[in-house]
Amino acid sequence: MIEALFQNDNYLATKKLLDATALRHEALASNIANVERPGYKRIDLAPTFEQELRSELRSGNTNRLASLQPSIQLDSTAVASRADGNNVQLASELLSMASNSANFDVLTQFASGSLKQLRTAITGRSA
Repeated sequence: MIEALFQNDNYLATKKLLDATALRHEALASNIANVERPGYKRIDLAPTFEQELRSELRSGNTNRLASLQPSIQLDSTAVASRADGNNVQLASELLSMASNSANFDVLTQFASGSLKQLRTAITGRSA
């Protein structure tokens, strides 16, 4: 029974999304830290991760789900608007960080809920 919870597609997807959200937070923090560094290029979560995750979930064959790994790459869509070549926009990074934090909170609550259900099943009582 316990293995079934941890192998559940929703739980695995949530776990992968938590990994991606944490990694994206690191990228956003790096962007903010380097906002004044000449020539710095914005980084973000590779968009291919989200595409692969969606594709895997839609296919119904989630065997590869555990092997998907989020990664960081240069943001090819960011355009430098400063003469020094830095393409980080502080306001945009702060908004992205707030949104990313909210996503992390929701995903954490979902994962916690799954674990609380398991505890209730084992002990026979809720928290």
